[in-house]
Amino acid sequence: MKETAYNQINPLIRLKETELLSNAQYEQLVNAKNLDELKDSLKNTVYATYMTDDFAENFEYIYSKEKGKLYEWLYEMAPEPEVITIYTSRATFHNLKVLTKAELTGQNLDYLYIEDGRFSIETLKSAIRTRVSTELPQPLMKAVLEVLDYFQESSTLQAIDIIYDRNFLTFQRQLAEKLGDKDIIAEVTAFIDLTNISTMARGILQGQNENFLSTVLSSSGTIPKATFLKYTQESLAVFTDYVLSTTYSGLLAPIASAETKELDLIAFEKVKDDYLTSMYDKAKIMAFGPLPLLAFLNAKEVEWKNLRLILVSKRSNFPVEVVRERMRRTDDI
Repeated sequence: MKETAYNQINPLIRLKETELLSNAQYEQLVNAKNLDELKDSLKNTVYATYMTDDFAENFEYIYSKEKGKLYEWLYEMAPEPEVITIYTSRATFHNLKVLTKAELTGQNLDYLYIEDGRFSIETLKSAIRTRVSTELPQPLMKAVLEVLDYFQESSTLQAIDIIYDRNFLTFQRQLAEKLGDKDIIAEVTAFIDLTNISTMARGILQGQNENFLSTVLSSSGTIPKATFLKYTQESLAVFTDYVLSTTYSGLLAPIASAETKELDLIAFEKVKDDYLTSMYDKAKIMAFGPLPLLAFLNAKEVEWKNLRLILVSKRSNFPVEVVRERMRRTDDI
C-alpha cells in the first residue's frame, strides 16, 4: 500500500502521542511517597478516570480494557490492519495459551484473558473447542490445531506455551513480510533474533536437549536455528562469546559479565525492549507510512510496562534507584 494511505491516521497518532506520560510526570510517579501520592500525580493524565481506591489492585484489568479500546480504535482507522496485528497478536497468542489450558484441564481461566481489540473470548473458546473457526486467520487456527494434536500424544502443559510461542514468532514475520516495509521487517526480525538468543541462553542454563531447543527456537529470524543448536552442549560463556560476534555485539556486550563471560539474563529483557524502541526513533520525523503508528503502539506498551513497575515498587517499597534502573526507555527517559 502507498505510504500516502496513512495521511489520515498519522496526524491523529501525533495527537495521541501528546497523551503519553512525559518525563516530568514519570519523575512525579517515581518519587511519589505512596500510592495515594502516585494517584494524585495520575489525575492529570489519560488515566484520571481510573483513579479509584482500588486502582493499584485493578491495574491489570484497567490495562486490558484500555489496551482493547485503543486496539479497536486503531483497527477502525488503520489502512493496513496487519500493522496493528503485529502488536495485538501478542495478546491474542497469550489468550490462546490461557484458553487452551482451560479447555484441556477443565479450569476457568477467563480472568487471564486480555483484550486484543479483535477476537472475543467466545470466538477463541469456540475455535479451541470445535477445532474450526470462520473468524481466526489460517496461521492462528493452524497453531491451535498443532497444539491440540500434540496434546493428544503428550499431556505436557509446557508444550502449549512452546508451540504457541514458536507460531507467534512465525506469524510476526509473515505479517512483516506482507506489509513489505523495510523498517518493520528490521524491527520484527530483531525481535525474533533477540527472543531466540534469550531462549537459547536460558535453555543452556536449564540443561535442555537439542530436540527441545529445536522445538522452541524460531526459524524466522536472521540467525539460522542450526547455528543456535551447535551450542546445545556448550556453556553459557561459550554461547555468549558467539553472540558477541554477531550484529548484536554492541547491544549485548554491556550486559556480559567481565568475570563469568556470561550474559546477564535479568538485564537482557530491558536491553531488548530499549533496543527495539530505539528502532522507532526515525518515526519522529516521518509524516508518511506505517512506522509512526507502530512506534506509538510500542511507546504505549512501554508506558504500561513502566506503570506496572512503578505500582509494584510502591507496594513493595523498592528503592527509587532500583526503579529507575529497571524502567524501559521512552523518548524522555
